[in-house]
Amino acid sequence: MSKFSYSVATIVSIFAIFFSGGLCLAFDESGCLTCHQYPGLVSINKDHTLTALHIDAKRYAASAHGRFQCISCHTTIEKVPHTGNRYVDCSTVCHQGKDAKRLPSDYPLSDFHKTEQSFISRLEDKTSCRVCHRLYPHQANNLVRGFLNMHIGFVTCEVCHLKKKKFNGMTYQWHDSENARFSGEPFGTFFNPASRKTKKPMNFISRIAIYATKDGKRQSLANTRDTAAASTFERKQLAMTDKEKTERLRFFHRDIEKKEISVACDQCHSTHSILDYAKLGFDPKKASQLKNLYLKGLVTKYKTFYFPQLFNN
Repeated sequence: MSKFSYSVATIVSIFAIFFSGGLCLAFDESGCLTCHQYPGLVSINKDHTLTALHIDAKRYAASAHGRFQCISCHTTIEKVPHTGNRYVDCSTVCHQGKDAKRLPSDYPLSDFHKTEQSFISRLEDKTSCRVCHRLYPHQANNLVRGFLNMHIGFVTCEVCHLKKKKFNGMTYQWHDSENARFSGEPFGTFFNPASRKTKKPMNFISRIAIYATKDGKRQSLANTRDTAAASTFERKQLAMTDKEKTERLRFFHRDIEKKEISVACDQCHSTHSILDYAKLGFDPKKASQLKNLYLKGLVTKYKTFYFPQLFNN
């Protein structure tokens, strides 16, 4: 298949998602919800604050602006990543003309979508990772950071970042349960679907974690043994030499590895997934969706993705 034909096929596959939900099509002809439908989708700003990117389709559709397409107001969005292109024009459809409600030029828009957005604001994670790393740690790659951070509510860090060749007899199971706080509606798995444990309060979530078997016993590979040492390092690192800091960081990351985005995605979202979705409690339809995730093609095949104007007259 030629490179051009492959690109067209990928675009068609991605945009085929839009026709699977009539609700989304009503106001999302440009396909914004392909990405923005996912709870937990956030980006990290330079000042380390969060920008929530999730839009709840049903809540938005029921709002006063639900009958308008996203690009009616977000007029500068033409490609992914579109960080920095946050200009909003409220006068394109609604707030124009002498009889319309005119908005002042300095009208605050930062809180506009908050009633439709959901993300985790706090998660009790006792691992050494969280001593130094923020709840949403991915920020380097503009294209994929939102998608990577979205996984925080569903899998533990070690599922992606562990040097798996160092361990034997690994399995992937639900870690029950962690106390979480949400901004907006809670989301995620609120009980272990494999064992069907009693449903817990909505601020408790389960995440997929990685385990190994040693001496006939299941052991979590989440690093809690170095948590105290990491806390000491965090307090004393300013007084350390560069060599000392490098050595300590190498120690804390001895079992950790980074991955290319394509490798990280294929690890779980492919027919050769490391996760047995059936054993984890997912029904066949959801398991198929997770294995054959259309969105993966967008984030693994393009550095810049320009939206095709498929729906313009």
